[in-house]
Amino acid sequence: MDKEQLHEYRKKRNFRISSEPKGKSLKKKKDKLIFVVQEHHASHLHYDFRLEWDGVLKSWAVPKGPSLDPKVKRLAVQTEDHPLEYAKFEGEIPKGEYGAGEVFIWDAGTWEAEVEDIDEALEKGNLKFKLKGKKLKGSFVLVRTHYNESRNKNWLLIKHKESAEKKLH
Repeated sequence: MDKEQLHEYRKKRNFRISSEPKGKSLKKKKDKLIFVVQEHHASHLHYDFRLEWDGVLKSWAVPKGPSLDPKVKRLAVQTEDHPLEYAKFEGEIPKGEYGAGEVFIWDAGTWEAEVEDIDEALEKGNLKFKLKGKKLKGSFVLVRTHYNESRNKNWLLIKHKESAEKKLH
């Protein structure tokens, strides 16, 4: 991870007041990518959906939380990248600080891409992946709204309908 990847994350926080991790340059030892969903009781309850990629946690705020119903599309607003250490963060972000409120880990596990090129999928705004968590399992997709607007931070998080054959494996 280079210093620029976490610049936006760090400039929003006062680490003398908040116990949130600052983020260090860590080399990944495992070959599996992690994901975490954190329940965040900030000014409005929401869920922070985070996928490890390129040495950071790519992050989206999901106001109503992820759904296991393929018919339900959840708004997922992309936020700044977070350090990998944030995947284990639970605690209180002090009042007056960015994101003030309690944070709990709602689900965690590993993920794998269902596309050949993750960077290209993120750039195009259509990332298909499989989650292996305690609550979230199976295929999902993150689709950016207004496909051609790379600055648009609104995405949809959608569970793929699983065939009976896939469920058996």
